[in-house]
Amino acid sequence: MMTAVRKTKETRPVLAICYDFDKTLSPDDMQAQGYIQSVYDGDIPSFWKESNEMAEANEMDTNLAYMYKMVNEARGRIVLTKSSLREYGGKVKLFPGVEEWFERIRTYGAEHDVIVEHYIISSGLKEMIEGTSVAKAGAFEKIYASSFMFDEKDVPIWPAQAVNYTNKTQFLFRIEKGVLDVNDSGVNDYFPPEKIRVPFRNMVYIGDSDTDIPCMKLVNSYGGHSIGVYNNDTLDKTKVYKMFHDKRIKYFAPADYTEGSKLDILVKSVIDRTAANEVLEEYHYECGKEQEENDTSAFSDKEDRRKLDLILSLSSSSNFATTHTVIKELRPVASWTDDEIDMLLEIALENSQVGYILNDPDVKAFYRSIIKQMSKRTDAADKVESHFE
Repeated sequence: MMTAVRKTKETRPVLAICYDFDKTLSPDDMQAQGYIQSVYDGDIPSFWKESNEMAEANEMDTNLAYMYKMVNEARGRIVLTKSSLREYGGKVKLFPGVEEWFERIRTYGAEHDVIVEHYIISSGLKEMIEGTSVAKAGAFEKIYASSFMFDEKDVPIWPAQAVNYTNKTQFLFRIEKGVLDVNDSGVNDYFPPEKIRVPFRNMVYIGDSDTDIPCMKLVNSYGGHSIGVYNNDTLDKTKVYKMFHDKRIKYFAPADYTEGSKLDILVKSVIDRTAANEVLEEYHYECGKEQEENDTSAFSDKEDRRKLDLILSLSSSSNFATTHTVIKELRPVASWTDDEIDMLLEIALENSQVGYILNDPDVKAFYRSIIKQMSKRTDAADKVESHFE
């Protein structure tokens, strides 16, 4: 059994640019650019209508439905194999500039000390995408798409993967952690933030329609960049306007991938921002590491660290409910040093959210217990006790 190879955190920041395929990199559905015409008697809209009706009638995933229909319609007309699907993929038209886009953006990233990786996350067919000129040129780090299982003669016999709009998001988590193999359960493992290979803030998702919304929303939620694209020939912005209005995307641009285009400038700006932002993030992690080392040396006893955390929580309490919650955690602590008691007394005198409820039974009981532990009475202790009824 082969062991899945995982990618680990790099010394330079990694920016993952994830693309839908149909109507994002290509003007039309890939199946409608040669395949449907060669196996189906009706027009292209009828093919999709029948496929969707079959999915609805059988409570079937729409992607599994179109895959079944592709195989079924091919019987007696063409020999459908992995090779023939890749040949159809080779005929798929791409938007302007797509051919040169991936390497140009990678190069720009390298010049700014950022590793740029390109990923496909599509409901289209993996075998057809693999047949495109850009895939054959090695544009993509990984292609996540619907695909077939093939027999020994390379004939499709069963779906291997069905990628729909809801399960697309799982692949973003795989990219985040560098766990790229679809069967590697390590995607569920916990990774500390400093070990994450591609934080969501360093992800770009480029798509064209509602089926991309779950991925766009996820990327947006964690500080990444979602871009809606529209056909540069029709200039129909209806979908991107709606997605922008609904806060699904941060930006929109024509699907023009040529150098100097709006999309080109936009993505290069994201690379610039990534380079600058990751310097700050690295400083943040260094500060965190130093703080942890300080805690280790200053608080050899975990209980001492816990007590300080509780004292700080009480100090920053901004409402009565929080104060009662913290007091509940403080009460079981068996012993306090004089310095710790001084801090707790000062909090009672300075934080109104504590002082106002000093006579609540739980708060009063706690403060009376710590005052009894003092080795030397202080003015702060007298002031706190003067508030008791």
